[in-house]
Amino acid sequence: MLAPLLNLIQYSMKIYTKTGDKGTTSLYGGTKVSKADLRIESYGTTDELNSAIGCIMAHTQKEDVHNALISIQKQLFVLGAELATPPDKLFLANGKSRIGKTLQEEDITALENHIDQMESELPALQKFILPGGGAAAAHAHLARTICRRAERRVVALKNEDEVRKLLVIYLNRLSDYLFVLARKLSKDAGIPDTEWLPEA
Repeated sequence: MLAPLLNLIQYSMKIYTKTGDKGTTSLYGGTKVSKADLRIESYGTTDELNSAIGCIMAHTQKEDVHNALISIQKQLFVLGAELATPPDKLFLANGKSRIGKTLQEEDITALENHIDQMESELPALQKFILPGGGAAAAHAHLARTICRRAERRVVALKNEDEVRKLLVIYLNRLSDYLFVLARKLSKDAGIPDTEWLPEA
């Protein structure tokens, strides 16, 4: 979905083009591929993750959480745009990115800083916990699992085609962030973690 949207924005076309009715779509720059292509699956799952993050925001009024998640949503658009661009077309002759901003190390560092801050306010994790903890926390757990799937898709793509390692690291760290966010949202709602206890 992202590459066609980038093309729509660039050329101000209608939202429906009918060009994908035969099961193909275009990467950013025009290269046609199957909608089942691993690159499409990668940025499609990233798009799904972005929507799941929107669901977290719909279930919490915490301004600091909203601000952090909006920043992450913007970064996921950047990540998706990079995935939607064939590697040989990502950079221009002058070395600049064709899509503008790309993810950088500081984006990962920002996630780590958020994680450290939230963990400082949480009890130490001693056991596995069950997903849940109120609507916002439950959506954060769901987003975490979608993030893990996005990471697996990007790793699979990286095994077949050129993908910057930083994208994989970002998704890995984001899933950690979403897990800790779920715990923090539960705590703020006064709902304790539900520990998983193996049955005898």
